[in-house]
Amino acid sequence: MKGLIPAAGLGTRLHPITLAIPKELMMIGDKAVIEYVIEAMKEVGITDITVVVGWRKNAILDYLGSGKRLGVNISYVVQDERNGLAKAVGSGEHIIGDEPFLVVLGDDFFYPKTFLKEILEFHKKQDADATIGVAKIEDPTRHGIIKPGKNNKIEDIIEKPSKEKAPSNLGCMGVYIFKPDIFAAIKKTKPGFKDEYQLTDSIKILIQDKKKVLFSEIKGTHIDVGTLEDYRKANAFLLERKA
Repeated sequence: MKGLIPAAGLGTRLHPITLAIPKELMMIGDKAVIEYVIEAMKEVGITDITVVVGWRKNAILDYLGSGKRLGVNISYVVQDERNGLAKAVGSGEHIIGDEPFLVVLGDDFFYPKTFLKEILEFHKKQDADATIGVAKIEDPTRHGIIKPGKNNKIEDIIEKPSKEKAPSNLGCMGVYIFKPDIFAAIKKTKPGFKDEYQLTDSIKILIQDKKKVLFSEIKGTHIDVGTLEDYRKANAFLLERKA
């Protein structure tokens, strides 16, 4: 299985830091947050990884290089227009090919690094068309929120709803496993929340097409390093673990 890491976002909530560097290169402890994602992929045997870059792409290339330093093989694709996560994932189609693949957002911090093991095992055992990693969340306006059904089936998914409209407290954690069917769904996807092409809308198309779309709850600690507060929280968490 190949891995894909979207890393083309602007990181506007982290200004002024991200005026100089991409948010994926924000340091947590002694490593950039994207390096933790790569280490987690390597932990489950995924060493062919595609990084989707855009703004400040040279900095990410300079940091990761070919991946040799990290023991993986890294290729890059450019998302020229930063018009949503669905388009970021879709930009990797020509490299991913016709095999299942794993997507993990490049600005998410997870602990421990073995967090991918259970969701991958679940996906393979269920032979799902898509498996979405979720966890219980407090603020639905920062996540895609699923409507869970029986046997881990996803009945619906909504991008960043208000608390009143959220169908559950299970939010997408930026971890997805897809069969290549997702690429056809992305091509059908129309602009949605914030006039961007949302991956949640592409997943909704899979559901409408009667594909087997399931969820798996991710254990451990997850911090979306999207605000200065959460960035500080991730560093404090790691320091506490080392202490």
